[in-house]
Amino acid sequence: MSSSHPYHFNLVAAAHTTMIEHGFQPDFPAKANAELSAIEAHPELPGAPGAQDLRNLLWSSIDNDTSKDLDQIEWAEQLPDGRIRVLVGVADVDARVSKGTIIDGHASSETTSVYTGVKVFPMLPTELSEGITSLNENEDRVAVVIEYAVDAAGTASDGKAYRALVRNRAQLAYNSVGAWLEGRGPAPAKVAASAELAAQLKLQDTAAQRMVGGRFQHGALDLETIETRPVMLKDDAVEIAKLEKNRATSLIEEFMVAANGVIARTFEDAGVASIRRIVRTPKRWDRIVEVAARLGATLPAEPDSKALNDFLLAQKQKDPDHFPDLSLTVVKLMGPGEYVLVKPNEVSPGHFGLAVQDYTHSTAPNRRFPDVVTQRLLKAYFAHGQQPYSTDDLSAIAARCTLMEDNARKVEREMQKRIAAVVLHPRIGQTFQAIVTGVNKYGTFVRTLDPHVEGKLVQGGKGLDVGDKVTVKLISTNPEKGFIDFAA
Repeated sequence: MSSSHPYHFNLVAAAHTTMIEHGFQPDFPAKANAELSAIEAHPELPGAPGAQDLRNLLWSSIDNDTSKDLDQIEWAEQLPDGRIRVLVGVADVDARVSKGTIIDGHASSETTSVYTGVKVFPMLPTELSEGITSLNENEDRVAVVIEYAVDAAGTASDGKAYRALVRNRAQLAYNSVGAWLEGRGPAPAKVAASAELAAQLKLQDTAAQRMVGGRFQHGALDLETIETRPVMLKDDAVEIAKLEKNRATSLIEEFMVAANGVIARTFEDAGVASIRRIVRTPKRWDRIVEVAARLGATLPAEPDSKALNDFLLAQKQKDPDHFPDLSLTVVKLMGPGEYVLVKPNEVSPGHFGLAVQDYTHSTAPNRRFPDVVTQRLLKAYFAHGQQPYSTDDLSAIAARCTLMEDNARKVEREMQKRIAAVVLHPRIGQTFQAIVTGVNKYGTFVRTLDPHVEGKLVQGGKGLDVGDKVTVKLISTNPEKGFIDFAA
């Protein structure tokens, strides 16, 4: 039996409870209100000694359709030597949120905004992250600008950073810009209305395509893990939409990877201790080799990101249906990213998945605390002042950020399961096409193709193995526990 009516389950309340269970404080301290009021009482631009005035440039932002916390804006120009000069403007959160304040203390404890699908639990009050510290359209803001030039091979050089006044001229979204860049859809209204903006975005896209090609040559991994978001009708989740990567998401990803590299090298050259974002060389490389061997491919005995990516590209072409599952397997075997302290003259472990040695987090200070810390380190360096954090401070911050990011992933995973259970509840009795994603002592697990939902085969399915395609019938869901049960 199935029903067209939404199933009512308070997902927002469940998200709030889950946050607390995983060590978060989803509600801001009462004393933060006074600090917030003091900040809001002075909405004018804060002081920025020595800042360049770059408000005349045609800056734009590209983010999710629903994003309100805008961390970065972009601009590019063609240079006479064939290179493309790229500027990334990053919201100067530190200009409004001082170290040691109550709001800063809350952010340093949470360390990240958590996106549960039904509610965002922000690291900073939304009056800041979506208002005064967000690079909102047609608002003058103070920013940290990260600049570099991209050559034909995709190499970024001449990197530098400085403070500037900026103004976002066009807030754009991934889906519409991506469809336009790929020739799948019309230009977004703001782009259609401005030939200059259209040319600007095409130039940015050219720079990004150069960089993605360059990184893949050096072994960056082309992974395709599937992400979803709920479609809401008032307060109810009624459908699950798949988030597609496109040229616009690639553009922003490439620009941010390069910008974060510039900041890491700036600290290295200056002899400043900093927090780096790393993914270590996989300890379970032997298991990755086994996975490849089962698919008829041979990988070297020692970790080699270039060889791994060549294998992934071949598999993506040969078996696109199963590529997201292969990607997820590789991601799990590589291990999670982490934050670490890197002292002056120390070699960073690097980021295996991105194929970069120098990488920090600096481009999302409205939603990640390490980026705020990086901003403060950078501004102290600009001012030739004393660094605001000791190496012990940075080491403790890195450990806290790693812990809370892991907890945030757990919250988001649990909520994804609950959302899926709510969305599918009215469809009990219907059949779906699925792929077997796991067979172990706990049972057989499948992923339906539309919508993209994971569940367990509790009836039938004997003899099935990973990768088999199967038709399954939905027999029950439990939103409280996030369980979805199928029969084969």
